[in-house]
Amino acid sequence: MRDYYEILGVTRTADDAALKSAFRKLAMEHHPDRNGGCEEAGGRFKEINEAYSILSDPQKRAAYDRFGHAGVNGPQGGGGGGFSGDPSDIFSDVFGDVFGEMFGGGRRPSNGPQRGQDLRYDLEISLEQAYAGAEVEIRVPAAITCEVCDGSGAKPGTSPTVCGTCGGAGRVRATQGFFAVERGCPRCGGSGRLVLDPCANCNGHGQVRRERILSVRIPAGVDDGARIRLAGEGDAGARGGPRGDLYIFLSVIPHELFERDGLDLLCTVPVPMTVAALGGEIDAPCLMGGEACDGTCKIAVKVPEGSQTGKTVRLKGKGMPSLRSRQRGDLVVELFVETPTHLSARQKELLKELAGLCDDKQNPKSANFVGKAKRFWDEVTGS
Repeated sequence: MRDYYEILGVTRTADDAALKSAFRKLAMEHHPDRNGGCEEAGGRFKEINEAYSILSDPQKRAAYDRFGHAGVNGPQGGGGGGFSGDPSDIFSDVFGDVFGEMFGGGRRPSNGPQRGQDLRYDLEISLEQAYAGAEVEIRVPAAITCEVCDGSGAKPGTSPTVCGTCGGAGRVRATQGFFAVERGCPRCGGSGRLVLDPCANCNGHGQVRRERILSVRIPAGVDDGARIRLAGEGDAGARGGPRGDLYIFLSVIPHELFERDGLDLLCTVPVPMTVAALGGEIDAPCLMGGEACDGTCKIAVKVPEGSQTGKTVRLKGKGMPSLRSRQRGDLVVELFVETPTHLSARQKELLKELAGLCDDKQNPKSANFVGKAKRFWDEVTGS
């Protein structure tokens, strides 16, 4: 007889997890139903089952390690070449989640109380709401326990009966080749009960779907993609089980004035050319007034003399609040120097006079650019 460790392809020091993993892999490969009923595959599968039944039992494995096959063919091993008991016990323990689809099974259903399904709700909020926090009402369709039959699914005055196919166990045993497999009862769907006279309100399901109005508190500082969990606000559970949870996924609508960068708020503000040149003060929008402000609140921003387009002014603590601390981000104002248009004759005359009075000291970037451009042209022309 072949060595059991060799059959499973493991070492003699393999632990339980390694044994089970090797058994699952080999059993899937050589399962008769996956090999068209091949006799060779069937024999190999029996050999794999026998090896695992011995090595997965601590006492049998110890006897095998000490005496070899003789140690498990006698009283220690239960006789029968070391393989005893119903092979479906091993199959059910190790392969309940692997071959479930093959036999219409899957995870073992429960005929007891079952927790309700979790629900998801996508909610759009404004940046103002994310900044200040808000109380929002939402309408969520969810399964609730039928108030007519109190969740039994049976017509008032009647009760569900025990399923005659499974005897109320919710499971039936079916023979597949040379071994037996348990699966959910096809008649009662694994509940163990049959509703012969269904409730007219819920059609025997024990639940109805209703739209509920819930109040959701949006905490200040939430960001796009944040998730809020409302415990017990999901679907009702079956057979007296607890309700599931409701998960609210937030998305912040893009704002026409602000962009968010972590806790900072970014805003581009146009600045008149004269203010940028001489320095001064402008008004920038801010959210300091919260949701009621609606983006119209103003804050004074000092513009340094000689400011150029792209210069930023950082206002400390005027950005978004932190969700988990008292920290606040900054408001970063980016200046955009605006060139005046539709000038009058007098305005043009004054600008021409100003241009004649300016030199490289007033336009250092222009002078620097002209110098670089001249060197480039000289290299191209060879001058």
